Amino acid sequence: MTAPITASDEVARICQDLLRIDTSNFGDDSGPGERVAAEYVAELLTDVGLDVEVFESRPGRTSVVTRLEGTDPSRPALVLHGHTDVVPAQAGDWSVDPFGGEEIDGLLWGRGAVDMKDMDAMILSVVRQYVREGRKPARDVVVAMFADEEAGGVHGAQWAVRHRPELFEGATEAISEVGGFSVEVGGRRAYLLQTAEKGLAWLRLIADGRAGHGSAVNHDNAVTALAEAVARVGRHSWPYTLTPTVERLLRGVADLTGLPFDAEDPASIDTLVRALGPAAPFVGATVRHTANPTQLAAGYKANVIPGRAEASVDVRLLPGYEDEGMATLRELVGPDVRIEPIHQDVALEVPFSGSLVDAMVDALTAEDPGSVVLPYTLSGGTDNKSLSRLGITGYGFAPLRLPADLDFVSMFHGVDERVPVDALRFGTRVLDRLLATC
Repeated sequence: MTAPITASDEVARICQDLLRIDTSNFGDDSGPGERVAAEYVAELLTDVGLDVEVFESRPGRTSVVTRLEGTDPSRPALVLHGHTDVVPAQAGDWSVDPFGGEEIDGLLWGRGAVDMKDMDAMILSVVRQYVREGRKPARDVVVAMFADEEAGGVHGAQWAVRHRPELFEGATEAISEVGGFSVEVGGRRAYLLQTAEKGLAWLRLIADGRAGHGSAVNHDNAVTALAEAVARVGRHSWPYTLTPTVERLLRGVADLTGLPFDAEDPASIDTLVRALGPAAPFVGATVRHTANPTQLAAGYKANVIPGRAEASVDVRLLPGYEDEGMATLRELVGPDVRIEPIHQDVALEVPFSGSLVDAMVDALTAEDPGSVVLPYTLSGGTDNKSLSRLGITGYGFAPLRLPADLDFVSMFHGVDERVPVDALRFGTRVLDRLLATC
């Protein structure tokens, strides 16, 4: 008699299949879109008898949603969501084909192995196992695989929230990416559960001046005005500001390491951040606002002074301090350069408490006894921003038990993304426990 297929059995195959589908998102609709991946996801779900909604915000920008009935339909539903698009990859920078989905020494390699086709595969394999076995989660679960997250979700989660809100009817909480992975802190394994994320502001800085010949004296040079503003923004040292989530994380690190914690001392904060090892770059960007110039454009000829110059700036704002951060940015830019939004979205912060958090912590510690779970703030953003417009509280929880020497965080949008197969199997067991109890 053939043993039944489990989520642990098929999670690696599903992840490999997804990695081999190029869903590069260049942010301008020039990529392949998510249609092929969405059709693959829909096939996996219909294969076990689920009804799915496949919809497009525009040709090729495809999302998939289904719903599992829970044992207690009176409870609010949970949204379990991922995204199928990935940031582009330059093949020449990689050790392997970024869309080859190769397994090497127990790790799956490919663009999206970390962000976030690993979690997509865990979700899909666990959902398939539940349905095959005739089990029901503790409450209704809306499963969504969105398009376009890597460009702010305009053609994915944002579109779905605006045009198909009925798909999320009754949902009050959500789980998605960039949380639940492990790091070593003070000799203990700690899992970072994402309970906050910084606000997003991609901004265009524009300077207008007087066009003219490059040999002339020109005191109204748009390039000069813009360059000065960009330099002020890029060199600004933002003060440390600890939000409740970050403070609780650092206190937890202090408890694990024995290091002192002083919220007023930047040196103390920096020491505790460094104690997080490979996760330090993520956390270090959440103790203050950040504003990084990313693009410049001006002129068309070396001897012509242009009448206009532009720059792009990626601004990430701490939850609860968005207005303060934008006010400082306007001061830095100055009166001669105007600011236009390219894309903006909200900051989020929710308590590290409640029944869902308890269930996530219990599921992790049941599979990894002796570990601890700490909250943290994501310096980037997720589709939880879009779902928050429906009053849905979102968490980052893609549970992975990782080797201490794997620099997992650096692979987000980096080269040679890879994830251990054992970590994927661990994640399926945690998610299985979670859906049964949350």
